[in-house]
Amino acid sequence: MATCRGVDLSVYQGAQNWNARKAEGVVFAFAKASEGEHSRDAHFTTHIAGIARAGLVPGAYHFGWPNQDAGAEAANYIAAVKPYAGPGFVHWLDLERRSDGANYGGVTAAGIKAYATAWIARVQAAFPGQRVGLYTAGSDLAAGHAPATVPLWYPAYPWSGAATYAQAEAHPKPSPSGRSPLFWQFTSTPLDRSICYLSESALRAWAAGEETEDMALTTDDINKVAAAVVAKLVAGGGVLETADVREVASAAAKEVLTMDGVIKAPADAPDVTTNPYWALQSYIKDTNARVRLVQATEAAQSTVITQLAAALATFDKNIDPAALVASITTAIETAVSKVVIHLDPAS
Repeated sequence: MATCRGVDLSVYQGAQNWNARKAEGVVFAFAKASEGEHSRDAHFTTHIAGIARAGLVPGAYHFGWPNQDAGAEAANYIAAVKPYAGPGFVHWLDLERRSDGANYGGVTAAGIKAYATAWIARVQAAFPGQRVGLYTAGSDLAAGHAPATVPLWYPAYPWSGAATYAQAEAHPKPSPSGRSPLFWQFTSTPLDRSICYLSESALRAWAAGEETEDMALTTDDINKVAAAVVAKLVAGGGVLETADVREVASAAAKEVLTMDGVIKAPADAPDVTTNPYWALQSYIKDTNARVRLVQATEAAQSTVITQLAAALATFDKNIDPAALVASITTAIETAVSKVVIHLDPAS
């Protein structure tokens, strides 16, 4: 699975040596811009200017207070980032409970989700064509606070103390509450570090508003495909019209499409040492490559068989080259058919 590296910053970090960060392989950086209805991060201007000069994929985030007004908070963020937010800029809502719970006080789970949905919609409307996502923890996902159709930046620290990018890249991709995060913040020591599950070129294309073949399916994509599967089944009529079949087919389609970090890479995969677990997309790409290789091998073998039959016919005039090729082809197809039958557990 292709990945790229990044950091995020707030008032607690000073001006960065961006040459040092780039030497670590960093290609994206997000800075805190605002909080609540009125607060701004004092170091945002310094951070975002440095990120832009370094040529990194830029972005900013807003720390949310769901017990305040979503519109006012969105306006605060929009005003803070507007001078810097151009094509390729990524926006994030930081949705997490403070340690004292002050920002979640008096709000239900449904209210928190409604707040997040409203904030994201306001920011998306202000910056059409730019990406708007959600940074939130596993507890918020489990509580139903997160809208389902937005890019997810997920914080979780499986290692105590500092952790390296290499550790995160070798680790199976997290799947909190069945979600597939696009970004994973894996440590806060000595700096908040994240990886993105896209190559650098794919991330830049995604940030610019393009869809890429490396792009993981969003929950919205999965729901649409699942719905299409159900529609196809229902079109068959009869018993397939039942609600039970709809539910089972939808769940099955989602399960297949959300496979992440559960497919072990083949031992001969070129990236097996750095990418030991695959998402479904990687598996499909590898399968396609292997099928293409089989097709190329089959074509080459067919050519050689034809040439061999022609050569034999020059020594024995009783041999019909076309008939010989047909006989060999039939024998191969019969052998392959027997192998397929043997592999079919239903046989």
